Amino acid sequence: MLFDPASSAGGAGLISPPKKRMFLGRADTQGNRIGLLPTEGWRKRNMQFLNEVLIPTLLAPRKPSHDFGTLPVATSDEIAVTWLGHAGFFAQIDGVNIVIDPNWALWHGPVKRVRHPGVWAGNLPHIDLVLVSHAHYDHLHLPSLRRLAAAQPIIVPEGVGSLVKNCGFGRIVELKTWQSATFRDLRITLTPARHWGARMIHDTHRGFGGFLVKSRDRCLFHCGDSAMFDGFQEIGKRASIDLALMPIGAYDAPSGRPVHMNPEEALDAYEMLGAHSLVPMHHDTFPLGGEPIEEPAERLAKAAIDRHIEHRVRLLHEGESAIY
Repeated sequence: MLFDPASSAGGAGLISPPKKRMFLGRADTQGNRIGLLPTEGWRKRNMQFLNEVLIPTLLAPRKPSHDFGTLPVATSDEIAVTWLGHAGFFAQIDGVNIVIDPNWALWHGPVKRVRHPGVWAGNLPHIDLVLVSHAHYDHLHLPSLRRLAAAQPIIVPEGVGSLVKNCGFGRIVELKTWQSATFRDLRITLTPARHWGARMIHDTHRGFGGFLVKSRDRCLFHCGDSAMFDGFQEIGKRASIDLALMPIGAYDAPSGRPVHMNPEEALDAYEMLGAHSLVPMHHDTFPLGGEPIEEPAERLAKAAIDRHIEHRVRLLHEGESAIY
């Protein structure tokens, strides 16, 4: 059974009507929402992104996928994760098959996926539960969600449920920050992030965040998208995290807005969380920032060695799995 024990409004898990409120500023003094306005110099940065990143990617052939064979099966006291590319993961925890932020798109408008996916929706076993961290097109990709939907529940932040109501899922559960839902013996909690959730410029009411997925023995954290903020300390206080899935790319935003972490900041956040292990995401799939596509992974590997924690950081290829 799936429910939201933190709700006091009744009808837990039902889609709530959106709050029509626009926020265009650069910072939300009432929370962690980042505004939509670019910083000075955005025109120059956009031209650099077009000439140095986007056009070269369009002209280069898409790289072939990796084949890592059969997906592993985790025992009850293990966490297994398979990186699906970008921020997408297939995770197994306490016998539950979960997919988080799946995206098998080969294009997002003019932005080209640089490598063919290593694992497609059809390669996955039956999915029991789907989680989506926020409504941005690279995280909430409707065609990918429709490939997975088989009347199972989906958990999304507040204000996002209306976007997935026609995909073919069963129950749609919306969570506010720090609210939780349960599925079998798992507790899933929406954590804060420093980002924004608008899918279109007029719908800044939509929520956003990461997910803590707790079983009796293990805890998985998917950060969603986030800039660096002190909220990672609070997340770490509320959970003993075995594995943190942390974004490391798109930090050189053409808009100039501080919307993502760079690799060193991702390691800072990981240490603030007190997590045992780290697997990076949000890199090497779609060129969304001005940095070279291979730079985030290279910087993360170097920074991990410099901090003497390279044994706790594992860079996966698309389609590769790891068990913790």
